Amino acid sequence: MDVKIESGWKVQLENEFEKPYFERVTSFVRQEYATTTVYPPGKLIFNAFNLCPFDKVRVVIIGQDPYHEPGQAHGLCFSVNDGVPFPPSLQNIFKEIHDDIGTPMPTSGNLTRWAEQGVLLLNATLTVRAHQAGSHQNKGWEEFTDAVIRQLNDHKEHLVFILWGSYAQRKGSIIDRSKHLVLTSAHPSPLSAYRGFFGNHHFSQANAYLQKNGIPPIQW
Repeated sequence: MDVKIESGWKVQLENEFEKPYFERVTSFVRQEYATTTVYPPGKLIFNAFNLCPFDKVRVVIIGQDPYHEPGQAHGLCFSVNDGVPFPPSLQNIFKEIHDDIGTPMPTSGNLTRWAEQGVLLLNATLTVRAHQAGSHQNKGWEEFTDAVIRQLNDHKEHLVFILWGSYAQRKGSIIDRSKHLVLTSAHPSPLSAYRGFFGNHHFSQANAYLQKNGIPPIQW
C-alpha cells in the first residue's frame, strides 16, 4: 500500500504515519487487498485528501464507511462514480440541496466537483471489504481520521464542519465551535432523513458563513 497523499496533508500528518497504530492499519489493509475484494481501489484510498489539499479546505463533511458494492466507492464520502445510480442517502442530499438553494438534481453522483472546491469528503474508515459494511472499522483508521480533524481544527479557522447523524457528531466533538461553524442534523439515510435532515438548510448556512468570513461559497 503505497501512501500517496497531497504534500500539505503529508506535512500535517507525518507524525501519524510514524505511529504504531498506522503501521498496524497499513499491514491489515495491505493483507486485505491481497486476499479479498476491498473498496475503494487502492490508489483511491486517499482520494479525498489528494483532491482537496490541506490549504484549500473550506468545508468538511464526515461520513462513516466507504460504499461496499462494486463500482461505487472512490474515496469520497457519500460520492459515487459517474454512471452509478445514486444511493438513497446521496439522493436525499441532492433533494435537500434543491429544496435549500434551488440547485437542480445533478446527472452524476460524483462529488469530485465539491472536493476540488475545498470540500473534504472524509470517511471515518477509509476502506471496506466488499459486501461487508463496517468490516474495516476498529482497525486504526478512526484514530487516523481523528488526527485529520484535529489538525484542521487546530491549524485553520472559519471552516464549516457538517456532521450528519450521531456517529459523525461524536467524531466532531473535539471541534472548537468558537472558531469554526459546526452544523448538525439527522443523517440523510432514508431511516432518519425525515427526522431532521430535510429542511436543515446546511448548504445555504455553510455558504452564508463562508461569505461572512470573506471566503468564496461552494457551488453545490
